[in-house]
Amino acid sequence: MTWLDVVLVPLLIRICLVVLFPFSALDKILDWNGALKQAKSSFLPASIAPAMLLLAIVVELVTPVCIVIGWHDRLAALVLAGFCVVSALLYHNFWRYPGFWAKGDSKARSHFWDFLKNFGLVGGLMLVTFGTSLVPADQVVRHLLSSTQVYTRKAPLMPAITPPSAKDASGSDTHSSGAQPENGGVQQ
Repeated sequence: MTWLDVVLVPLLIRICLVVLFPFSALDKILDWNGALKQAKSSFLPASIAPAMLLLAIVVELVTPVCIVIGWHDRLAALVLAGFCVVSALLYHNFWRYPGFWAKGDSKARSHFWDFLKNFGLVGGLMLVTFGTSLVPADQVVRHLLSSTQVYTRKAPLMPAITPPSAKDASGSDTHSSGAQPENGGVQQ
C-alpha cells in the first residue's frame, strides 16, 4: 500500500464526510438568534433551546475533528450520526407540511430532501463507526465494477473467533491473522 492508500484517501474521505458540520456550528454562532428560533421550533420545550443549541455547536465542532484525526473516531461518528437522526426528526419533519406534491417550491419537499440528506450522512458515519477495510486505490481503478466484501459471497457474516489457546498439532495457531488478502479484499 502506498501513502495514497494509507494517508491521503482515508483523510479525504473523512474530511468530505464531516466538512459541513464546523460550518454549521459557525453559522449557529454567528446567527445565534436565528438558530435559537429554529431550536425552539420543535415540539420540545422552548426553555431547553439554548442548551440544545450549545450542545449542537459542541457536537458539530468536536466530533468532526475527532473523526478526521482518528481520535476516538468511532465514538465521535456514532455521536454525530445520532445528532443527524435527532436533527432530521426534530427539524425536517416533512410529513407535517402540506403540499408535498404541489407544483413549484414546496416546503414539505425541501424538508424531505434535508431529512434524506441527514440519513445519507448517518450511513457514512456508520461506516466510520462499524468500519470497513479500504481497498488500495490502484485496485479500485483496476476493478471498477467489483463490489466491496460486504456485498460478496466471500464476506463472512461474522468473523470466526478462535480461543487464543487453539493450536494445531505442530503448535501453530489455527486462527487467521486477520490480514487482508493479497488483492486487498477485492472480488474478482
